Amino acid sequence: MALALNGSPLRGVDLKQQVKNALFYAIESAGFFPVFRRIFAGRAAILMFHEVQRDSQSELMTGISVELFEYSLSWLQREGWAIVSLEECLERLAADDQSRRYAVLTFDDGYRDNVSVALPILERYNAPFMVYVPTGALTRTLQSWWLGLRELVRSRDDIAIDAMGIRFHCSDFRSKVAVLDKLDRWVHQDYKRGAALARTFDKAGISLSALNNRYFLDECALQELARHPLASIGGHTTSHAALATLDATSARTELADNRNYLENLIQLPVLHLAYPYGSCGPREEHLAKESGYLSAVTTRHGQLSDGQLNQFALPRIGMSSRFDTESSFAAKMNGVQLALQTLLARQSHRRQLKDASRLACPPPTVG
Repeated sequence: MALALNGSPLRGVDLKQQVKNALFYAIESAGFFPVFRRIFAGRAAILMFHEVQRDSQSELMTGISVELFEYSLSWLQREGWAIVSLEECLERLAADDQSRRYAVLTFDDGYRDNVSVALPILERYNAPFMVYVPTGALTRTLQSWWLGLRELVRSRDDIAIDAMGIRFHCSDFRSKVAVLDKLDRWVHQDYKRGAALARTFDKAGISLSALNNRYFLDECALQELARHPLASIGGHTTSHAALATLDATSARTELADNRNYLENLIQLPVLHLAYPYGSCGPREEHLAKESGYLSAVTTRHGQLSDGQLNQFALPRIGMSSRFDTESSFAAKMNGVQLALQTLLARQSHRRQLKDASRLACPPPTVG
């Protein structure tokens, strides 16, 4: 089956996201952010970044642009948020310090541009930050299917994905972004599909090891970064596996081996963890604590409100140029997205109650 995405509704940011961003802008323009902030915003927020890209378009909008990244830090400073380390943030919340709001900056995977692009900006703002690093990124063994898909899509107009049994035609930027988004969603539905892409990459002459070398820090660079006064290094498992898909022994090994590797490499304690893909539940939380970590972050959207936190399932606020604007960043930090999620959850709960009531009390039959 072949799909041509030029001119399709899937081009660029999807309609749902465009509507959401328009709503954020309207709420900001109407001056309602302070109302949402008082009701929904927490005392602190952990921000999640991946790549910080000088040319987001050439990378198919897979990270955050320099402009939006710098705007985010400027906005935090202007709005009175204190950018602090994760450890300081958790200490402030435990002490019920309500003197300010606190922001924590985190970067997943250990990309080279975290140092070459983001670090000079972070230094200008004197902003502490955490980088969560999987072992495989440094050893170049990571099965970084997302890098392989990006390279495949941007280098070709006609793409065949054997594991899907589908061919795509995408000859312009917007259609390429749409195809990449579709493929990314497909893998996230079942992380085992990432390995199934190996044949497609091999046929296209794409080396994941070479892409790892191009995009990720090496061991020497991480050692140097770990000595920077603003930087902290956290664990991100050995192979970037979705822990919830593994048996307990394998998941425990992923956590322990990655922590031991990083500590031996940088000669510093590694006490904080990010679950790959945010994949976690009570079992993974227990394993993280058992492996010697003091906290673990997820990809669940949310802010931190008090000292009674589950430190092994901390929510974050994700940022990406593909989905975010200046208004959407401000909206997220002011609790607007959390308000929308709460509203939608309540509506869903009401529908479920109505459906359950109809099943329990079916209408009388006539006859």
